[in-house]
Amino acid sequence: MKTVVYFIRHAEPDYSVHDDASRSLTDKGIEAALSSPYRRAIDTIKPFVETNNMKVELVEDFRERKVDSCWTEDFHGFSQRQWEDFNFKLSDGESLNEVQERNIKALKKVLKKFYGKKIVIGTHGTALSTIINYYESAFGYAHTSGVGGMPCGACREFLMQLSFKNKDIEIMVDYKKRETIRLEELLPNWWGIKRYEENNAV
Repeated sequence: MKTVVYFIRHAEPDYSVHDDASRSLTDKGIEAALSSPYRRAIDTIKPFVETNNMKVELVEDFRERKVDSCWTEDFHGFSQRQWEDFNFKLSDGESLNEVQERNIKALKKVLKKFYGKKIVIGTHGTALSTIINYYESAFGYAHTSGVGGMPCGACREFLMQLSFKNKDIEIMVDYKKRETIRLEELLPNWWGIKRYEENNAV
C-alpha cells in the first residue's frame, strides 16, 4: 500500500508583519465568483461568497451534463461508455463532446473577461472532467468518480478553507446504495477548527 501526501502552499503572505511565525495573509483574494446555474453548484460556493460580500454570476454553459429525461439505473455503466465514446448519448441527453464544447467555450469567455483576475467557479464533476480532458487528453474515466468519487486531500482542504460551513457537504461514496459521508468525517482532526472557533467566539 502506498502513502499519498498532498502539500498545500499558503496564499500570499503579508510581509508588513515581520515575525515569520505570526505572519498572516493579505486580503488579496478571489475577485469574482461564477457558477453553473444548478443549485448544488451555487450552494457549494455560497458560504464563501456571502462571507466576502460577493455576488455570483451564473453561466448557463457551466451546467452539468444532461444524462436523459428519465432516471438512469446503471449510471456507472453509462458513464464508462460515454468516456469510451465521446459521441455516445441517450435519446434525450448530451454526449461528452457536447458537454466539453460548451464548457470550454464558456471558460474561454470567462478567461477573456476576467483576464488577470482571481476567480472561483462552482461547477460539476463531469463538466469539470471534460474541461480537464480538453487540456490533458490522458484524463479519462479512471480519473473520474467512476472509480470511487472521493475528493482528494487537496480538494477536501480547499473546500474546508472556503468556508467551515462546508463541513456539512455530503459526498457520495456508494452510488447504488446512495450512501454519503460528510466532509467533516473525512477530516476528523482538521487543523483549522481551533482557529475558526477562536475567530468566531462570542
